[in-house]
Amino acid sequence: MSSPSRKRGSPSSRRSRSAAVEFFRGLVLGQYVPVDSAIHRLDPRTKILATLLLLTVMFGVREFAGLAILTLLLVAVVLAARIAPAYLLRGLRPLFWLLVFAVVLQVFFGEAGGHPMFRWGPVVVTRENLAQAAFYGWRLLLLVLSTTVMTLVTSPMEFTDGLERLLRPFQRVGVPAHDLAMMMTIALRFIPTLLEEAEKIMKAQMARGAEFTRGSLPARARALIPLLVPLFVGAFRRADALAIAMEARCYRGGENRTRMHMLRFGPQDLVAVTVVAAAAAFALIPPAAWRGH
Repeated sequence: MSSPSRKRGSPSSRRSRSAAVEFFRGLVLGQYVPVDSAIHRLDPRTKILATLLLLTVMFGVREFAGLAILTLLLVAVVLAARIAPAYLLRGLRPLFWLLVFAVVLQVFFGEAGGHPMFRWGPVVVTRENLAQAAFYGWRLLLLVLSTTVMTLVTSPMEFTDGLERLLRPFQRVGVPAHDLAMMMTIALRFIPTLLEEAEKIMKAQMARGAEFTRGSLPARARALIPLLVPLFVGAFRRADALAIAMEARCYRGGENRTRMHMLRFGPQDLVAVTVVAAAAAFALIPPAAWRGH
């Protein structure tokens, strides 16, 4: 009989550990890819407004044809931004089970009625539920991709400046535009930092014999509990260090702040907004209206 130490060092154990670490390493949400492309050179306000418009339209689309139009637009943006599709799709791997969970819920617990395809005990899977599951899964995928692409093509400073300029009209009613923009930027950019911290903690715990990918689902969830405490402690420590660094540099928010690069809308921004608005309008039109019925 092999010893426990040998079992922990077996190839299958190493593969499971590698898979657990790759879960955190694969996420790309919140990261920025510095590439010289037409999308990167757009005004950050254009990218933020276009993303918000797409997210809003995605919730209003009711047909597969509309999602197909938005998918083609997103593919064109990714190609124009010179982002490797493999890199972007790799960032979706950690969210795969979330998509599967959402689709399975819709398949088995969707609306009653319709044309049954097969029965599993008291659960009846219908053709309509399968179609709705595919639709909602596709839409969730587009929601994640849209926000991910926006962070990949917008630097933290550009995002802060663009969001602050968009929120500036609300300062008249007491909305702290700069503070809100800074908080959202820090929260968004903390995602890669927290994932890196989680990867380090997971490696340290696995070196001490912790298992994150074995056993039942409740057992795996319980195995993650020891990961949360040091992760939150590290997050608070990093936030405190960031606050001290900003205070040491006399940070006073947007008060009397100057900028090296002034934001200006150009012809390329007008073209981008027009293309996104046209695609959004076509996505909302039902296919029956295209055929004139």
